[in-house]
Amino acid sequence: MRILFSRVFSRISGIRRKSLFDCPQHRQSLVFGTNSHSSIDFNPKEKVDPFSLVADEISLVSNRLRSSTVAEIPELASAAGYFFREGVEGKRTCSMVLLLMAKAMDINRPESSFNCIGDSSRVQLHRKQQLIAEITEMIHVASLIHDDILDDARTRRGIASLNFAVGNKLAVLAGDFLLFRALGALASLKNTEVVSLLVTAFENLVTGETMQMSATVEQRCSMEYYMQKTYYKTASLVSNSCKAMALLSDQTPEVATLAFEYGKNLGLAYQFIDDILDFTGTSASLGKGSLSDIRQGIITAPILFAMEEFPQLKAVIEQGFDNSANIHTALEYLWKSHGIQRTKELATKHANLAAAAINSLPESSSLDVWKSRQALINLTQILTTRKK
Repeated sequence: MRILFSRVFSRISGIRRKSLFDCPQHRQSLVFGTNSHSSIDFNPKEKVDPFSLVADEISLVSNRLRSSTVAEIPELASAAGYFFREGVEGKRTCSMVLLLMAKAMDINRPESSFNCIGDSSRVQLHRKQQLIAEITEMIHVASLIHDDILDDARTRRGIASLNFAVGNKLAVLAGDFLLFRALGALASLKNTEVVSLLVTAFENLVTGETMQMSATVEQRCSMEYYMQKTYYKTASLVSNSCKAMALLSDQTPEVATLAFEYGKNLGLAYQFIDDILDFTGTSASLGKGSLSDIRQGIITAPILFAMEEFPQLKAVIEQGFDNSANIHTALEYLWKSHGIQRTKELATKHANLAAAAINSLPESSSLDVWKSRQALINLTQILTTRKK
């Protein structure tokens, strides 16, 4: 079903799918990687809480998301709004990043002025930026619903997964419903560049999931394949949405690229920590089962790094993990290796690249802009030191 939607959207947008390692954004990222700061310089006096800066806006976004799931059929409305209910709506990390990014790029904002025409334009832009956050959340949740169906998952965010609660058929329809609501909202922006970016992100989600499902043993044991799949599944949506924020506010191509770089590297760093927590976290802290990836035969960075130290681990991967003894053997190799530490270092590297992108934005004298940028930098540390 998701592959079908990907093809439909591709025809609408006319976009040809590109590999991460062939796309212009990735080539530009290599330039930033060369010139970026080697570490993040945190000053305790400059700590800014990312969530508090946009808490009111996130509340508005959450309310609109609940309204967006209203449907003619009550069962469909209930299923589509399952993860938007108060208490189970998640951390809204995507919304937080995007709303902060919008503020961080408000480069020409005057500190004190009153212009009726300018004020009206600013309100319209602000609403469009909030709509990008809503669209991104709908695509994100729809992809989680579909992923849980494919993985036959039983839990998500500490509660029953939607497929487990209502069955696969209604869960599929609920995910599809959210995607079409997102597409309708996207069309209302009447911005072809933004539409292309979000369609690309959605297609990448489908591509990444397909890569994971169809990978050969050699591909599963390849760090390059893992990085590309991880970008598609985790980082493409936030990076393209960050860039969409820049395009909506008529930023230069250079600023748009920096926004893309922040989202891409933050998304990658986030996933690397997720991969660690799958081995080190508990089911209670994760809101889903621990060791879920390896039980499904999904090979992530910690195991890939462990395999570099213990090549014999590849033979265990080839045998598969239907046998719990093979899981136990793989874990023994992992704990003897530096796999967890090297994955942490990889997450830190990309967190630093994300922070460097924010530090490279054009200067601004606005205190609000400065606070938003500092919050985005602080977020790179928060997400890479989390325990759940």
